Amino acid sequence: MELTQATVDDLLARLGPEDGWTYLPGDLDPQALTDLLADRYGAPRTLVLDGFTDPTADESRGAALLVPFRDRAVRIRAWAYGDQWVGTGTARDAQGVERPVLAVARREVPGPAVIASDAGGEQDVDWTERLVRITGWTHPAQRPDVNWAQVESRLGTALPRDYKRMVETFGVGAFDGYLDLNQEPWTHLREEGLLIWAGTEHEDLYCWRVDGDDPDRWPVVVRSFDGEDVPFDCQAAEFVCRILVDPHHRFTMARYFDTHWFMTYRSGS
Repeated sequence: MELTQATVDDLLARLGPEDGWTYLPGDLDPQALTDLLADRYGAPRTLVLDGFTDPTADESRGAALLVPFRDRAVRIRAWAYGDQWVGTGTARDAQGVERPVLAVARREVPGPAVIASDAGGEQDVDWTERLVRITGWTHPAQRPDVNWAQVESRLGTALPRDYKRMVETFGVGAFDGYLDLNQEPWTHLREEGLLIWAGTEHEDLYCWRVDGDDPDRWPVVVRSFDGEDVPFDCQAAEFVCRILVDPHHRFTMARYFDTHWFMTYRSGS
């Protein structure tokens, strides 16, 4: 069976949007299918390895994918994608033969907390924690040991605390597979007073206006693909929260995605 992204689309379409699974042809290479799904969804979570199930696997970590196979799963890797779990690997059939499998299961995504439209009470909001809830993020912190002193020394400036927490928490990847989080600010707009902390495939650049000695007070500025600068009176984590859930935001992602996730590019998560 020849594997392409179109083949994967067809296989997933046959399973449908709800819970479903299938054995695949014996000549299919399970690793090739895993690689194709990883190219699309990012680094997978290992649920079963050599017949042993990850003891931390629960409803929030893709355990629903294992239900059809019971104790017959040999190797299963899983991806969280919006409101769906996708899994592939191998499992034994009723005759005990190990065969490639593909499975999908519905994923319950925690609803985002309502973001107030006024300023009352928002001074104490933990926007990074809110971002974790919005995306249904279940992985441990991906980069907890970043040497920020070294990074800031190289840049010649301190950096906002919420940005550093986002990098430590989510690591290398993109919100909704679309908004790439820079692991270190880009500096090629520095002469214009901007540091770039994220960007999109549409070439919008998400920056800070480096204004004053307190980086936690730097406002977000979007340098749009056509060169316009659009300022926002908020910090980076708050900005991401708002564009994920507010369909009326100028740079909203809520119009394109009903649920939200973080696609990690780092292997071994």
